[in-house]
Amino acid sequence: MTENQREAAVSAPVNDLIRDPVNASVKALEKAEAKATRRGRAQARQERLIRGLLRLLSRLPLRVLHAIGGLVGWLVILFPNRQRRNALINISLCFPHLSARQKIRLRNRCLREFGKTYLEIGRIWLRPAEEGLGLIRDVRGAPLLERADGRGLVVLSPHLGAWELAGMYLVAQGPTTIFYKPQKYLDELIVAARQRGGATLAPITARGIRALVKGLSGGEYAGILPDQEPRADKGAAFAPLFGIPAWTMVLVNRLARKSGARVIFMFAERLPRSAGFRIHCLPAPEGIDSDDDSIAAAALNQGIERCIAVCPEQYLWPYRRFRRRPDDAPGIYRGGLRDYDAIESAARLRGRISR
Repeated sequence: MTENQREAAVSAPVNDLIRDPVNASVKALEKAEAKATRRGRAQARQERLIRGLLRLLSRLPLRVLHAIGGLVGWLVILFPNRQRRNALINISLCFPHLSARQKIRLRNRCLREFGKTYLEIGRIWLRPAEEGLGLIRDVRGAPLLERADGRGLVVLSPHLGAWELAGMYLVAQGPTTIFYKPQKYLDELIVAARQRGGATLAPITARGIRALVKGLSGGEYAGILPDQEPRADKGAAFAPLFGIPAWTMVLVNRLARKSGARVIFMFAERLPRSAGFRIHCLPAPEGIDSDDDSIAAAALNQGIERCIAVCPEQYLWPYRRFRRRPDDAPGIYRGGLRDYDAIESAARLRGRISR
């Protein structure tokens, strides 16, 4: 063996040790990129399918959509699943005075309305705005929407009834900024639908909050969904919702104090037999603009309770509203999927809270 061959033989293992980590990193990166590309393509296919389905559904009459939605709701009722269980847990927590049969009956009505909500949404998003607004048969509390004094108005619309239609109606009343959380799926479609009529979408960021303040200071409307659980550790506080501690946004009181805006609640109730919708405007409870976050959050939840009382079956009860627990308490949405398990779990939790 020549001297050059001996040197190559000695250096080969060393070179391999140097190259292997690099090669492994490159391969891992390539694998991750390929996986992300496949995931992106799969999501794009899903979105195309959903868009096509929504376009098809948007052509159907409202009564047909509600009939299909009610059927979808019944399918969810028939088979044990988390949506069914979570709705019953929430109803049992918020209405402990109801009997087990009444809780289940309300849950079943809720899931039928839940199906109607998602079947009608394509029609609201994709048909001309005038058609959607034409489905509104009545507006109760309309004077609350007036801004004769030049002050801005914060309009809080819970996930109750047809909340997308409520937002459309608000935009039709004048310049509006809508607080918006970008979505993983169908984001472009949702943005386009909500921007109809000239609405400005403000992301859930510091920049978005500044846009809300600017609009309110100029006497405009600001639309906010107030009953989603904030993910951040700051900007929220625990406040009772039907007597259960709920992690609640404290943005509204700060907006009202900073801009001088008034605050009201508004939602679109779905009328029986697909007769259309009724807009409700309700005054905000006293204290919603308090500089004490706990008082303001409690007032906000009290306003949500008053809205729900109008048509409790149309609230989004499957949503895990009490997911975050104070003091690292055990989670609520766990356990068996049977109705009995859900009711008993809620009763135990309610008992611990009342002690």
